[in-house]
Amino acid sequence: MSSDRKAQATVASGRRARLQPRWFIVAFWHGHRAVLRATGGRLGLWRPKPGGWGALWLTTTGRRSGRTRRVVLGYVEDGRNLVTMAMNGWGPAEPAWWLNLQANPDAVVRTRDGVRPVRARRARGEERERLWARWAEIDKDLEDFASRRPHETAVVVLEPRDGAEPDDTTGGRR
Repeated sequence: MSSDRKAQATVASGRRARLQPRWFIVAFWHGHRAVLRATGGRLGLWRPKPGGWGALWLTTTGRRSGRTRRVVLGYVEDGRNLVTMAMNGWGPAEPAWWLNLQANPDAVVRTRDGVRPVRARRARGEERERLWARWAEIDKDLEDFASRRPHETAVVVLEPRDGAEPDDTTGGRR
């Protein structure tokens, strides 16, 4: 069953997961980003735990301004790739970072393991279904939350560029 049909079935069952108010979600992520900035990235990033997700710092290039943009995202690992979702706190609009990556897919991620250049792409077909299912194992309310958006939530794969591995020669700073 596709993720869209599962989401519709969840809604049809009448069970609605509780989603924090939008202001709370936005405030939380702004606070998280402030902690990262204040500590130079020493606090606020973590590796995915079994049955959980990690936090990374993504640096993109603004599609209109050309300026550097940073955002904190949840992620899971899929081999050498990092996988996130373009959900915008489950709001209806596409997140700016995803729009930036569509215009310029080359970016830089910082994880607990270091900094690495990546190239972003949208997962499609079987790959999307497999990665969506992984996220659904972590977040039991994923289908319900996704059903509140007017369009399919993109599953974004961040692939290492040119065989790049994490580089922690920065001493945890960037």
